[in-house]
Amino acid sequence: MRYPFLALLAERPAHGYELRQVLEQRFGSTLPPLNAGQVYTTLQRLERDGLVRGEGVPDDTRQKRIYELTDAGRGLLADWVAAPTPATRLRDEFFLKLVLAGLSGIADPAALIARQRQEYLQALRDVTETAANGTTVGALLAEGAALHLEADLRWLDLCQERLLEGDGSGNGSQG
Repeated sequence: MRYPFLALLAERPAHGYELRQVLEQRFGSTLPPLNAGQVYTTLQRLERDGLVRGEGVPDDTRQKRIYELTDAGRGLLADWVAAPTPATRLRDEFFLKLVLAGLSGIADPAALIARQRQEYLQALRDVTETAANGTTVGALLAEGAALHLEADLRWLDLCQERLLEGDGSGNGSQG
């Protein structure tokens, strides 16, 4: 949550509860719920690292703090925004599981693929529902997740075809 908080504080100073509310309003149910502990731990780390500055609110008995972005925080945020986000996942946990457990005889590779397919289909149903019921921003995020899940399902078909059905040995074709 480091970068989302920095981005929100670039708009204006805020306290932790406000940051949490804005994230929930903008992203709806597409983001997992934030607990107060996570919010304030992140803000304390950002302050410790010199990326935000917190100030107590005078006459507030709850010890509320208002946080604002520092120049170092603006610089880090600018670097984050300017840097491309990695596009590929070459180290996929399921694929490691399939190759190491499934194809070595520890587990049935067809069962692993079938179980993973069910997981992706359920996740696709969930994000499709979220897209239909969300805010514009939340719907866009959910639709992007749905497209990734559809690609993951096609990839499972490819794994099944090449690794399980390719040459009958579970090794697929080598060339």
